[in-house]
Amino acid sequence: MNLTANGLVSLQDAVVIQRYGSRPVLLETFVKTPRQRGICYKAANWIHVGQTTGRGKLDVTHQYALPLKDIWLYPLSRHFRDVLRK
Repeated sequence: MNLTANGLVSLQDAVVIQRYGSRPVLLETFVKTPRQRGICYKAANWIHVGQTTGRGKLDVTHQYALPLKDIWLYPLSRHFRDVLRK
């Protein structure tokens, strides 16, 4: 699910905590390049952290068969690094 800052899903803390046992502190999205450049994410203060290798999560052949995607993160908490380190 791709989200922009203006279209962020309203996360109801009680539902999220009940279902997953914790509150989200970070959103992640992938943008297919070069088709899209992620301009809306950059404008909405998302952080560009890198690019995928094109292998995919189910790769067993070690071949780069999928398109490259830029990885963007959006912190929901000022202290997201501390929470993720725990």
